[in-house]
Amino acid sequence: MTADLKGKVALVAGGTRGAGRGIAVELGAGGATVYVTGRTTRTQQSEYGRPETIEETAELVTAAGGRGIAVKVDHLVPEEVAALVARIRAEEGKLDILVNDIWGGEHLTEWNKPVWEHSLDKGLRMLRLAIDTHFITAHYALALMIEQPGGLLVEMTDGTADYNATHYRLCPYYDLVKTGTNRMAWAHAKDLAVHSATAVSLSPGWMRSEMMLEIFGVTEENWRDGAKVEPHFVISETPRFTGRAVAALAADPDRNRWTGQSLSSFQLADVYGFNDLDGTRPDCWRYLAEVQETGKPADDTGYR
Repeated sequence: MTADLKGKVALVAGGTRGAGRGIAVELGAGGATVYVTGRTTRTQQSEYGRPETIEETAELVTAAGGRGIAVKVDHLVPEEVAALVARIRAEEGKLDILVNDIWGGEHLTEWNKPVWEHSLDKGLRMLRLAIDTHFITAHYALALMIEQPGGLLVEMTDGTADYNATHYRLCPYYDLVKTGTNRMAWAHAKDLAVHSATAVSLSPGWMRSEMMLEIFGVTEENWRDGAKVEPHFVISETPRFTGRAVAALAADPDRNRWTGQSLSSFQLADVYGFNDLDGTRPDCWRYLAEVQETGKPADDTGYR
């Protein structure tokens, strides 16, 4: 399934790698113009320390059939975000889709540590990267998006509202930012309702990002070998699976039926009928609850 997004203008905030890159590429595959922002370029790397760049993502968008535009932006700096939105207004005259995927907190997370043991500086920095950036971006970008009806805001997170409500995410700061983003989308939906715009939060499953492939010492071609390190890696999915979820939402004229909801990549795949790059449809969150958390042997049979 390829969404028809010709003529649409999207901003993927935090599109350097991972889900952001997968989303940008799939929006491009539908024919959209996609502004890709981040802090790592071919000439400057952020403290995140990864090699992926916004220029690479933009080129992948164009290669997929869209028009990718890379813009270096620190989404903690309001003036830079304001300038970005002013540029989109000047060049395109509108914004149809905003994907808030800014994150960059993995290297700050100290797993299984209570708040009194976790680094305070790292924890507060995580909050700024995951909460403040999203609000700053929404402040400026949504003001442009609502100038025409029917816009779409996607707040990216980790874990659906239902899952996060009953699962401690192993670090108080991480738990807050991933739970809070779901609520953020719900709140934005209330404000956007009068503008006939849709706001949702979206969670991928266990995503095979560039970092995750590196951690498990595999590539996308031999990713199943990662199960030798962690057997439950068998349920993982590519960033493009989440990208197809966003593209399907953006192309759906009846997408407002989802507004305010917390969604997963599999949930939307089941409704819209798309698959991951390998032709399967991984149902990660059900797998985690029924297999991993019950102590059963790793086996993705019936979950793809």
